[in-house]
Amino acid sequence: MKYMSETLEESSCTASSTEDDWCALHESDLPVEEVLSWANQPSCGAVVLFTGNARDHAPERPNVSELAFETYEEQALPRMQEIINQARLKWPEVKRLALLHRTGKVEIGETAVIVVASSPHRPDAFEAARFCIDVLKATVPIWKYEKWDGNESWGVDTQNIVTISDLPPNGNVTNSV
Repeated sequence: MKYMSETLEESSCTASSTEDDWCALHESDLPVEEVLSWANQPSCGAVVLFTGNARDHAPERPNVSELAFETYEEQALPRMQEIINQARLKWPEVKRLALLHRTGKVEIGETAVIVVASSPHRPDAFEAARFCIDVLKATVPIWKYEKWDGNESWGVDTQNIVTISDLPPNGNVTNSV
């Protein structure tokens, strides 16, 4: 079994992590199995894994053939850690949280983002994971480039990046991206 530190060393990524938090930006394949194994703790009866995968279509963009992600790293990792900090305030029973996102070119079908939450019970793990992906999409400066049927675009018009403090007090973020 690989440990988080070994996975971080082997991949090309920028990371921020503690024993129970794992935030990273990867230029290569995301370590889905390693993150899942890392999150699985003896005290946790629930481990929720969300993967967002590159798909071959988007609204009004059929036959997407190419995707790439670009980020403002100096802002992205601190914002990802802040998401984890906020999730921990809302769900203090959550043991481990991971937010990992790809950068660079991502092939159709590959994993572009991972969110993992482990907790003694499933409601906290599900709610924390949902909160983390929704807030990540709304607050972290990561932009998507898509190429489809003779067109191409950076998805800068899809949403405005906001800070966590700009979100509703209840933490509900609705985003269909």
